[in-house]
Amino acid sequence: MKDELLRYNNKQKYLIFDFETSNLNLVSPSNRPWQLSFIIATKDKILEKHDHFLKWKDLKVSEGAKIATRFDYTKYKIKSEDPRPILDKFDKLLYDKKYKIVGHNLLGFDVYVHNTLRKTLGLKSDFSYLTRLIDTNCLAKAYKENIKLDSKDSLLSWQFRLDRYIKRGLRTNLGAMLKEFEIDFDKDKLHDSMYDIQMNLEVFKKLLWKVDI
Repeated sequence: MKDELLRYNNKQKYLIFDFETSNLNLVSPSNRPWQLSFIIATKDKILEKHDHFLKWKDLKVSEGAKIATRFDYTKYKIKSEDPRPILDKFDKLLYDKKYKIVGHNLLGFDVYVHNTLRKTLGLKSDFSYLTRLIDTNCLAKAYKENIKLDSKDSLLSWQFRLDRYIKRGLRTNLGAMLKEFEIDFDKDKLHDSMYDIQMNLEVFKKLLWKVDI
């Protein structure tokens, strides 16, 4: 039913999140998340904002990550906090079934960073929230390539296929989608996770009218 699409649900609440990490290699054992930002929002407004720097004694940020995220060690040292209470606060929202989980490239990156963070802090893997996940990078590919969600398919399995979909010249990163939808943004602020998720919300609102979910 068309009226069941998320674009028409003004009451639905979304948890939108993003990690910044110490290097660009997802599988590196030394890759630590040092910034976690998340917001609670509806389609119309942001209800809560949370921005945290995670404290690690042995944090070593690669040159590539420093450049991409404009990492400032002095700022990090002042603002960083014990990661366990931050994760507990985040996970309380993440595993609350009333929220849809939104982010850009979650299935390609942040889902794995979150799992590694849980294991680092002595918690078991728990991917139960994935059934509520919406990856706007996957939606962007669906929009640009006209790949529709089949009624026989689950939203998650469809997105997993889109996550693996690669085509030369296809650009669906956050900056590219902001340009695509003519959304004003400051490119020098991208890769600050709090700025990214606020821009991600704007892209998500556009994609809801381009892709039927």
